[in-house]
Amino acid sequence: MSAPHGPRAPRSTARRVWLIDLDDTLHDASRAAFGPLAEAMTGYIADHLGVDAHTAAALRRHYWRRYGATLLGLVRHHGVDAAHFLEHTHRLPGLEQRLHTSAHDRIALARLRGTKVVLTNAPRAYALRVLGALRLLRHVDAVIAVEDMVMFGELRPKPDARMLRRLLARLRVPATRCVLVEDTLAHQKAAHALGMRTAWMQRYIGGRGGGHAGASSAMGSTAPKEGDERVAASVRRCPRPAYVCARIPSLLALTRLA
Repeated sequence: MSAPHGPRAPRSTARRVWLIDLDDTLHDASRAAFGPLAEAMTGYIADHLGVDAHTAAALRRHYWRRYGATLLGLVRHHGVDAAHFLEHTHRLPGLEQRLHTSAHDRIALARLRGTKVVLTNAPRAYALRVLGALRLLRHVDAVIAVEDMVMFGELRPKPDARMLRRLLARLRVPATRCVLVEDTLAHQKAAHALGMRTAWMQRYIGGRGGGHAGASSAMGSTAPKEGDERVAASVRRCPRPAYVCARIPSLLALTRLA
């Protein structure tokens, strides 16, 4: 676990611990990052596996569907170095100019009481770059990125329950004190099964914040973010799943869960 201002463990009092996703939760990643990420991943696969662009795109989709993350398939079946893949695919020239978040969300995050941890399947360098550019870094206590989600030598990103259990142990807090704030239902389902509360972020679903509903860091087609069970065009009409404690349109709504 890495903290932008030095580690600050939760206090012994019953303060809430917020585990907050990054992409499409704290900012409009569909508009800023997912399209270029998909292109970068396809290009990486083509270059490093020696296949054409069509085959590379098909592999990217196949591994996303099978493992929930393109990277996991590349590591398991092709021996791709995870750090090398993440560094090359997340360079994203001009990212800062495309980033967007809500000013109200920035204020709400600053005022939110409790320990605030950004929990993202993105690499650390990308997460810190986004948080810094959006002036959000000063308002969080720690950043836990995909590099921190390694167990027994293997990546275990969200929604891996074993990783989430270890995270709770490292934070030294019971699951009942944690709230996972996410746009991805699969992650919320896993967290709820461990006893966490969950808040389903709606702001950027379906391009609400100006993003592209079909963009994806893994698919680059008409699918949402990797591991996401939502259907962008109809998600706000579907019933709230039992494992979702609250549907929220913005971070301001989290004050009611504090």
